[in-house]
Amino acid sequence: MKLVLLLISFLFSPLLQAALHEENVEYRAGDTVMKGYLAWDDAKGAKQPGVLVVHEWWGLNEYARKRARMLADLGYTALAVDMYGGGKYSEHGKDAAAFMNSVTARAGLAQQRFEAARELLASRPNVDAAKIAAIGYCFGGSTVLNMARQGVDLAAVVSFHGNLATQTPAQPGKVKARVLVLNGAADGFVTAESIAAFKQEMDKAGADYRFVNYPGVIHGFTNPDADRLGKANDLAVAYDAEADRQSWAAMRELFSEVFKP
Repeated sequence: MKLVLLLISFLFSPLLQAALHEENVEYRAGDTVMKGYLAWDDAKGAKQPGVLVVHEWWGLNEYARKRARMLADLGYTALAVDMYGGGKYSEHGKDAAAFMNSVTARAGLAQQRFEAARELLASRPNVDAAKIAAIGYCFGGSTVLNMARQGVDLAAVVSFHGNLATQTPAQPGKVKARVLVLNGAADGFVTAESIAAFKQEMDKAGADYRFVNYPGVIHGFTNPDADRLGKANDLAVAYDAEADRQSWAAMRELFSEVFKP
């Protein structure tokens, strides 16, 4: 009996030991200390694709960390990116707007901070540096789209309820990444004109993109805290469970294509 138990323990011990790993990481972008969050599951493989997760305008909060853990469960090493420095976040709209504006108002700063995070993720020993993608929510969605526009070396970018407008439209041949935009059709922050302009921009640039509109869905539809935060800050945002499910499935489908062995 003891021999049987020892054999079972030997056979299954790697599975029992394998678990989700989480790590708070510090890195630099210029003179600013950034505080990110890494998640991975070593049971999913020794060399994994990497995914950058760019937060909503609230900052690097628990929601961004949760998405990183969900990606780790799918077999990716995920880095929840700090775009504001020092790991700042707030649940107050005025603070969040100030954080966001401090980045967007300075030309090149968002890309510098994104590239620093990408470099950190690519340097991880369990990450396949040739297979890195990025996803983003709200401000983060706009950020990853802009990184694709700038030709950052990414396999794919996925924008969840992100702003589509830009001051630096993609130039022909510039976009390397597959682009997936997941949008609420009733999002008051994304106009029909901006959607049309985005599609025209992507077509002219020759980008490989897909745009998905979820009928009747408004801004923030992936975040279960959207209703609470919207009410507290008088913002037209709301969670939609079905759109959340469908958009995550669309992301998974794209990643299964771009990260084929």
